Amino acid sequence: MKEKKVRQKSARNISMYAVYVALAFIFSYIESLFPISVGIPGVKPGFANIVIVYIIYTSGRPSSVLTVTLLRTVLLACTFGNLSTLLYSVCGGLLSASVMFILYKTNLFSVFGVSIAGGVTHNAGQLAVAALILDTKELIYYYPILLITGMTAGFAVGYIANICIKRIRRPSGMISNNNN
Repeated sequence: MKEKKVRQKSARNISMYAVYVALAFIFSYIESLFPISVGIPGVKPGFANIVIVYIIYTSGRPSSVLTVTLLRTVLLACTFGNLSTLLYSVCGGLLSASVMFILYKTNLFSVFGVSIAGGVTHNAGQLAVAALILDTKELIYYYPILLITGMTAGFAVGYIANICIKRIRRPSGMISNNNN
């Protein structure tokens, strides 16, 4: 009987991971269809992070956050990108998700602060990869622009994620953080 419950809980968790990955994938795909051109290369709203912030605040588990982040970025790069896309996305995504989770665990930041930090560190991770690949330090001059756009996008993502966290019922059976 106990083994059956463990299998059911495991199946529920796998199903929720699949839903989260699919939702983040769809947000990323839709975002790519309607590029927001502000004259700055690489600037995107990062709506897939709505899902990541939601997971951080509803599961409280780093494995959930990193699994969904990694699966989404790999699937997106394999479907619509290339090895370069994969490298930039994985580095930016994993850095961003890790920083957001760490800040969440400190209980010092609101959803907005966590999300803004995610937007800023995602850009920092991608810029660091670009500087390494292109073997140039001059890209650092591009960071103030990415800092502002990361903060703006992070705030927007945080705003939407905050609404979702408050209004969407948490999946039953998922391992969750008891503090929420």
